[in-house]
Amino acid sequence: MGDLEIRPAVADDIPAIVAMLADDPLGAQRESLNDLTPYLAAFKRLSSDPNQHLVVAVREGRVVGTLQLTVIPGLSRQGSTRSIIEAVRIHADERGSGLGTRLIEWAIAESKRQNCQLVQLTSDKTRTDAHRFYERLGFTASHMGFKLSL
Repeated sequence: MGDLEIRPAVADDIPAIVAMLADDPLGAQRESLNDLTPYLAAFKRLSSDPNQHLVVAVREGRVVGTLQLTVIPGLSRQGSTRSIIEAVRIHADERGSGLGTRLIEWAIAESKRQNCQLVQLTSDKTRTDAHRFYERLGFTASHMGFKLSL
């Protein structure tokens, strides 16, 4: 995998992160590189919340992957803490290289470090390749998710 660093994102990483978020059919409909203002505002909120971990994977000085890990303390499951993995993206040049596995392994290890008892994620129904990827890593499609746009 060469020299790969997984580290917390910084504001200067936002253009590269947004470009990866926009680089697929679903993201292209939702994301925009024209105005980074809302992304920078969101980054400021994320950075000030200790339960939010926006990370990037960097190789040779270039951001090549990202994900967001959210840690949620709860009452259910006997007071269990869970984590949610969101917005996993790999730069097109790096897909199939094992980088996605490394990022998910980082998220699982960090979840354990934060004393989480459960790691969960959602994936759009149309992302069948991603579903196979997550199943290979031990995730099971155990629930049906629902969303309501506000």
